[in-house]
Amino acid sequence: MRPEEREELARLLPSPGDAVLPSDRHDLMKDHLMRELTRDDVTATAATARPRTAVRRRFAVPLAAATAVAAVTAAVVTATAGPDAPTTDQEAVDLLNRIATVAAAKKSVAVRDDQYVCISVQGSMDMEEMGTQVFRRTDWTAVDGRRSGLARTTVVSGPNLPGERTPKGVPADMTLSPDPNVTTYRELEALPTDPDRLLKKIYADAGGEGQSREESALEAIGDMLDDATLLPEVGAALYRAAARIPGVRVVENAEDLAGRPGIGLSFKDRDDRDVWVFDRKSLNYLGSDEMALLGAGVVDKIGDTPKS
Repeated sequence: MRPEEREELARLLPSPGDAVLPSDRHDLMKDHLMRELTRDDVTATAATARPRTAVRRRFAVPLAAATAVAAVTAAVVTATAGPDAPTTDQEAVDLLNRIATVAAAKKSVAVRDDQYVCISVQGSMDMEEMGTQVFRRTDWTAVDGRRSGLARTTVVSGPNLPGERTPKGVPADMTLSPDPNVTTYRELEALPTDPDRLLKKIYADAGGEGQSREESALEAIGDMLDDATLLPEVGAALYRAAARIPGVRVVENAEDLAGRPGIGLSFKDRDDRDVWVFDRKSLNYLGSDEMALLGAGVVDKIGDTPKS
């Protein structure tokens, strides 16, 4: 690349700016702030989300932003492609396709718009010198996204957030207002089930500051896996789409955040890359090394738990 081309590319890229929190810590700190602001008003609501690996964020971005991201990404990929580009392990691709086959064979369930999706997870948050908090959280979200839901969080161990007065082991509830930035169950249900079409849509819609197209796509797929356990064809398509993204590798001895052992899949040889974890025998999705999926189902009202 000529020096003038490098300078032009640098001008296209955003300035470094100030350091930011990881998205999972940002979500949880936002939860805490909103609790403090609404503590004296029991009817107040706050838009919130599960930790990054469990949240169903809408992955579409405005057209202009998507075009800019695509242009810069294309330039960076062109400039950096070479011997260090990620390669795909065929064993990992085969595993993803087997997982997709298992997912597709599951029985689908009829879901009404007046019902709620119930997702339970175990997560953690590193609070630096204060230590690490381990929590469990259950979210009830409206199938059609038009009604308020509820988040119920219980601190299992470690420090509370500053100012948080709920004792460990005692659930703290927060209303989840309808949020246009969260993909609803119905929108997830409407995704293409052809893996090539699905990946094309995810590449077009997913955007992440400082991320490659592949990293953004994998984050978007990972964000949908919890709820996709309730949609066999969509879940299978997500796994087959992931198998088409370069860099996948098998992690033989993986475990989710709850300590459940399994076989893992990682998409980049880096310590900060999530590992998706699956039961070694059933190939059911367990979560990741950053989050454990404890339960997923559809219920008639908030507070109900899915039937096993």
